[in-house]
Amino acid sequence: MPRYALDGFRPHIHPTAFIAPSADVIGQVTVAENASVWFGAVLRGDLEPVTVGPGCNVQDGAVLHTDAGWPCVLTEHVTVGHRAIVHGATCGPGSLVGMGAVMLSGSSLGAGAMLGAGALLPEGAHVPDGMLAVGVPARVVRPAPGAGNAQRYVQNSARYAQGLTRLPDPEPARPRLEEA
Repeated sequence: MPRYALDGFRPHIHPTAFIAPSADVIGQVTVAENASVWFGAVLRGDLEPVTVGPGCNVQDGAVLHTDAGWPCVLTEHVTVGHRAIVHGATCGPGSLVGMGAVMLSGSSLGAGAMLGAGALLPEGAHVPDGMLAVGVPARVVRPAPGAGNAQRYVQNSARYAQGLTRLPDPEPARPRLEEA
């Protein structure tokens, strides 16, 4: 797992957290207990802190970044879906950012709120507790369905921490010699 210090700030990663080998964790980043950061994710705390709370999961290809004055905060048991972007935004307990969704600076999800796949939550917008927002720009449409995804990822990260084994690179194919 590539970890980088920047301007004297080093990431702080709890020993029970799972960080995939291809995830990049840079600068002012804190990853709490039982959290997981999956393959290809980038957590870049270069302008403000990035906080990944207990039991959160940041899935493959997701980006957590900040803006001056806007830290990135995942409170607890938050799910950030594949290729989602959380940029200087806050996610309340048990909230979910759908695959490919984007949260812009100063936006927020309440407790148990969901931002649907591919949605765009504009700067400063808020999704209330327990509600689902979808679309571009995102608008609240109804109560969010029950979640539980974060707990599955806590279990899955334990499986990966125990059983993930890097395989050696295959040897390059050699050209066949033609018979004389």
